[in-house]
Amino acid sequence: MEALKQGSDTLFILLGAVMVLAMHAGFAFLELGTVRRKNQVNALVKILVDFSVSTVVYFVIGYSVAYGTSFFVGAEQLAGKNGYELVRFFFLLTFAAAIPAIISGGIAERAKFWPQLIATAVIVGLIYPIFEGIAWNGHLGVQSWIKTATGAEFHDFAGSVVVHALGGWIALPAVILLGARSNRYRKDGAISAHPPSSIPFLALGAWILTVGWFGFNVMSAQTLDKISGLVAVNSLMAMVGGTLAALIAGKNDPGFVHNGPLAGLVAVCAGSDLMHPLGALVVGAVAGGIFVFMFTLTQNKWKIDDVLGVWPLHGLCGTWGGVAAGIFGSKAMGGLGGITLGAQLIGTALGVIWALAGGLLIYGLLRATMGLRLSQEEEYDGADLSIHKISASPEREANW
Repeated sequence: MEALKQGSDTLFILLGAVMVLAMHAGFAFLELGTVRRKNQVNALVKILVDFSVSTVVYFVIGYSVAYGTSFFVGAEQLAGKNGYELVRFFFLLTFAAAIPAIISGGIAERAKFWPQLIATAVIVGLIYPIFEGIAWNGHLGVQSWIKTATGAEFHDFAGSVVVHALGGWIALPAVILLGARSNRYRKDGAISAHPPSSIPFLALGAWILTVGWFGFNVMSAQTLDKISGLVAVNSLMAMVGGTLAALIAGKNDPGFVHNGPLAGLVAVCAGSDLMHPLGALVVGAVAGGIFVFMFTLTQNKWKIDDVLGVWPLHGLCGTWGGVAAGIFGSKAMGGLGGITLGAQLIGTALGVIWALAGGLLIYGLLRATMGLRLSQEEEYDGADLSIHKISASPEREANW
């Protein structure tokens, strides 16, 4: 029976890892559809290479930082318990690699290739695992301190704060330090639209992410005996809540409509194991509204050229999700309880501060040493030709 349980748990978390791995195709196509045609190839290459760098760094450093497990032992030892620890690494790697995939969308169309890979290595090797270990493995006594102060530990079941808020808030300094795309905001006050190159590809990316998200959330149980249908239905309700809110607030704009479900899913991650489905619907709807309002504000008023809106989508909706778990996870709101708003506020704030500091440090140093941005000529030609020497439609290009 023990061997059967070990095998079942290994298969369960492996399926989750594969589903979240597929989400990276969603990140790629969401970015491909949102950027202009001359940057489509770059979007596809970045996500795949970022994932590859993340894998090596998380295997060698990051997973050990977060969980204290080293893989520098014999294969016989690694294969113990059906290789569950290895597959758990695979599953949690897909979470870690989501951080650079999130950042990629914010800095699209004008960022250098190699400095971003260096940033990926530092973020996945150190910045992310340190907070991951604090939130999910009790490192540094932070969770014990929060419990003593508020009566409960900080709760983030599937990463509203640990993954999404961190990714979005790390991206914000990167976007600001890079500056807006050329001709995005003109001296006369006019704003160039820079419209998406392909709504169908944007929609495809959103759908792949949405489907894979049920592996992201449900399989966060990590063992078969802890699986919860409540997590699945709450994820569903938050997804549709975000979609409908974005539809209404975004006035039927397809870009908003297809990012709406992602906003809802980002927000519900933290409390998806605690909320009532109606609470999850509200959490998702609020997230959809937050995304539309803050994307519009940052782009048009504050003139922060966050291409895919990763700070509103992941940073702010993830922050809302961390706080919302403390509200809608309570018994007073129909949830399962065992959570406090104070703990959620403290844990969420720590995540935001850590991400902002990490983003400023990494991208500030890279800007000062290697530079972050393509030259004006390279940006004009597009990242596809400037970096990869081929366009998404090479038959249209001569002599390449």
